[in-house]
Order: sequence, then C-alpha cells, then structure tokens
Amino acid sequence: MRIRGPLLPAVASVTLAVALAACTTTETRPVAATATTAAEGSSPTASAPAAPTSANRVDAALEELDQRQRVAQLFVAGVPLDDLDSGADIVRTGVGGVFLHGRTGMPAADLAARTRDWQEAAPGPALWMAADQEGGLVQTFKGPGFDLLPTAVEQGRLPDAELRTLGEQIGASMNAAGLNVNLAPVADVVPPGTEGGNEPIGAVDRHYGGTAGDVAADAVAISDGLAAHGVVATLKHFPGLGRVQGNTDTRASVVDPGTGPDDEQVTAYSDALDRISAEPFVMMSSAVYPLIDPENQAAFSRPVVTGLLRERLGFDGVVISDDLANADAVEGIPPGERAVRFLAAGGTLVLTVDGEPVPAMIDAVVGRADQDPAFAELVDDAVRTTLAAKDRAGLLD
Repeated sequence: MRIRGPLLPAVASVTLAVALAACTTTETRPVAATATTAAEGSSPTASAPAAPTSANRVDAALEELDQRQRVAQLFVAGVPLDDLDSGADIVRTGVGGVFLHGRTGMPAADLAARTRDWQEAAPGPALWMAADQEGGLVQTFKGPGFDLLPTAVEQGRLPDAELRTLGEQIGASMNAAGLNVNLAPVADVVPPGTEGGNEPIGAVDRHYGGTAGDVAADAVAISDGLAAHGVVATLKHFPGLGRVQGNTDTRASVVDPGTGPDDEQVTAYSDALDRISAEPFVMMSSAVYPLIDPENQAAFSRPVVTGLLRERLGFDGVVISDDLANADAVEGIPPGERAVRFLAAGGTLVLTVDGEPVPAMIDAVVGRADQDPAFAELVDDAVRTTLAAKDRAGLLD
C-alpha cells in the first residue's frame, strides 16, 4: 500500500503543523508526574474526546444508508449540459456523483449555483461533481471564469513548474464552480510517429508525450496542481490507449495486441501513482489487452483491475470506469451486467454518460449481492473505498 497525502490545500497543512507544534511545546510535565498528582487527590481533568478518524466518519456515513443507498454511492451518472434541469431528478436517486458532459459557455458562477443546489438536494453523502477538463478539443467549460486550455501536446512542452501552475488554474476554476473531480489527465503513452493512427488520443493531441517518463512527470504536475484546489485528478485510461487504433466510444471492438504488464503504457501509470501527492482516481479502458487478459475488456477484467492495477501496482484507491452507458464498446452487454462485471473485476465507481440506465444497474448490483456473498463483499469494499475518498475530499464533513 502506498501512502499519499490527503487532499488539502497547502495552507491547511501549514496550519495543522503549527497547531501540532503548539501542542507538543505546551505540555512540559512528564507523564509520571501527572499520574502522581492525580493519585494524590488533585481534581482530575476530563480528557477531551478523541477526534473522529476517517474510519469513524465512513462508518457513520454507512449507518445512514440502507443497502440500495450504499450501492447507489457507486454510480456517477451523467447530466447533459444542455438539460441541467434533469440533474435534480438524478441527484434525488441517491447516486454518489454526477458527470457533467457536453460543452458549455456558462459562467462559473452560474454553474456553482447549480452544483450547490444539487449538493443540498443529495439525500446521502455529498456528491462527486465530475467533468472532462483536459484542454484542446476536450474542454467542457469555456465560459467566464474558465481559461481556454491548450492541448495536452502543448501542455507537455511546458516546464514542470509551469504545468503545475496550469493545473492549479484549472483546479481553482473548477473548485469555484463547485466541481471536485476532473476526469483528467490522460496518462496514455503514444509512441512517436504513430499519433495519426491512434484515433482516441494521438490523432486529437490528447497525449503529453511519447515516453512513460515524460507522460508520468506531466500527469504528476497536473494532478498536484488540481489537488491544491481540492479537485481530484483522474489518470486515464488504464492500462493505456496509446497503441490502439479505434475509439471505444464509437467502435464495438478495440484491441491492443502489444501492451503487456511490463509495457511502458503501464509504467507511466505506476510512475505517476508513486509520485502524485494526493491520491487520484484511475479510469479503466474498455479495450481488450490479450497479453494481460485475452477474454475480457479491461474494465471487466479481474486480471487487469485487481491483478495488475491493485495488486502489482499497489493502487488501493478509487477505480472508475469509462462510460458504461452509451459507449459502443459495451453495447453488446446488458446495462446491469456491465455494472456487475465492473465491480466484480475490482472497480469502484460506475460512470455513465446517460443517467437513464442507472436505476436498472443499481437493481442488478443489489440482486447479485443478495445472491453472492463474495460479490457482496466486493461491493462493500467499493463503497468503503469511495466513502474514504469522499472523506479525504471533505465530502463527509
């Protein structure tokens, strides 16, 4: 297990350090002397109650949720930016978060009012508020309060310090709009000279570089910048889309025949996860990787999600799917089965661009958990994982 810092602004860390320093310097009596004084009849001072731990807060949140409500925490449901009124109904279903998709010129202040209303309407723990704010062609918000962002290729040419600053700017604008998850940065490695044939990433300049070292360094800079403003980064799309030709959003079958567990596609994620200061999410690819698991798409593959990402790379945080509602890569699988298979593989959060199939997906997960104790245990672990991440993000306060 890797130990990574909590998702707090630097000023909070400084304040905490000062407070701790004050506590350690004001107590001057040895423990034995204190005990002797009490034994001699002086009035004992009541001990202050211990501050609740993260585990305490997660337990308290769980006590407020029944089984279906707990399962609902594992879903991040899509709300289209051209129909924001639909978001209220989705929030009332008790989902764990919403995904704002599309493109908008809405001012950050107006968006903040909407996200605040959704947070207040949430029947359970506070919501993940997610969006794609990568840069270039993939930039959800372009209205007042949001800067126009360069492509990842252009970002990758910046020195690390400048890229970190850019990440902070993105994080500050998202935080001001009430958003707390950025489904970025892309951590896929596109080999030099192959960009044009790599439809989902290289052909549209979504990659930071052509080596694992370059990509990992840039992913760290962006992720740390986001975290400085309370926004969780998402490394995507594990174990890498840098070598595929097709796009899983628009093609039913996308296969990467060359990427194995020791490939630099995987190394980029490993290196970045080792160095990011605040634990990010990791998004799964929906392609197939025969050298790792020839039978299943990565999102539904226990060898990929659990064997490679969790056990070999040591990642114990939130694993989120790519879209499991509208993507052509999953259209041949019933919606409920998509959710069940992702969680069975070791996933945490089911992402759906379309919120419509979410109730049926929740039903499927609850039904399977009722019949399969081993699966029920995986679901319980996933719920605890997302609630622990919410606690780190200040969403259980």
